[in-house]
Amino acid sequence: MERVRDVRGLPKAHLHLHFTGSMRPSTLLELADKYGVHLPEALKGGEPPRLRATDERGWFRFQRLYDIARSCLRSPDDIRRLVREAAEEDVRDGSGWLEIQVDPTSYAPRLGGLIPALEIILDAVRAASRDTGLGIRVLVAANRMKHPLDARTLARLAVRYADQGVIGFGLSNDERRGFARDFDRAFAIAREGGLLAAPHGGELSGPSSVRDCLDDLHASRVGHGVRAAEDPALLRRLAERGVTCEVCPASNVALGVYEKPEDVPLRTLYDAGVPMALGADDPLLFGSRLAEQYEIARAAHGFTDAELAELARQSVRGSRAPENVRRELLAGVDAWLREE
Repeated sequence: MERVRDVRGLPKAHLHLHFTGSMRPSTLLELADKYGVHLPEALKGGEPPRLRATDERGWFRFQRLYDIARSCLRSPDDIRRLVREAAEEDVRDGSGWLEIQVDPTSYAPRLGGLIPALEIILDAVRAASRDTGLGIRVLVAANRMKHPLDARTLARLAVRYADQGVIGFGLSNDERRGFARDFDRAFAIAREGGLLAAPHGGELSGPSSVRDCLDDLHASRVGHGVRAAEDPALLRRLAERGVTCEVCPASNVALGVYEKPEDVPLRTLYDAGVPMALGADDPLLFGSRLAEQYEIARAAHGFTDAELAELARQSVRGSRAPENVRRELLAGVDAWLREE
């Protein structure tokens, strides 16, 4: 009988984690009490809220809960606490590299403006990395619900801080709204500045959303991307180009994209040769962190330890980690697999 290894001991990279969504539920309760923020029952029960975002009303509810949680982050100390705790959780789950995604515009009003907000976030990242030993970088994400000119401003800001911890540029929120091509200039600015292009696509919308990320935004990684499984030609294209899909099984189910973990097309993507990096997305709202995504692959899809190890390798290869960090993590994956 094959030994079942602890996935928390499997070295891996975490490439899809949103800033506020990384918060511990207990921290949210403490901060809400500190600032007198009234939390809806969905955010204070200790259990992840029941969400279904496949219709606009459901997505609006998800976004409202996220906005309420974000309103509890009001000071540099709050930001430092959030990043440190997110790093601690990642280390506990075997992550050796974290790329956390944030739209600094959302925090600017309480932190003194856009530039101060990003600098506070980057300072918090450096401190958490130093304290926990986890390599951490930032992916600045524009909001597709806002004007494309705002995205260009963010792209220029992200490039300006490329040597201080920003490694990529993303595009988040409801992919059913607007067109990816509206943000092509922002992504061109980011790419020309040496940043990774990693927009969301292929979650709430189908394969065409992933194609738009490739064709219009020249993505080298796609946030989610699971709906590509519906188009064999698109799967071949992703595999041939080596475009990593940041797949978040628990959030796919929590948001109603798929009914149950077994329905998430992990096996389809894996067998097609599409690189994947499993991610937790928003643990605060979806209730599970990084290691649990690997447990889903094992329990719901029959991934062997050798296949889980390959998923971990794919996450490392898809990251922007320095070469020495990659080598160390990949060696750790091999060592995990050799364990008796």
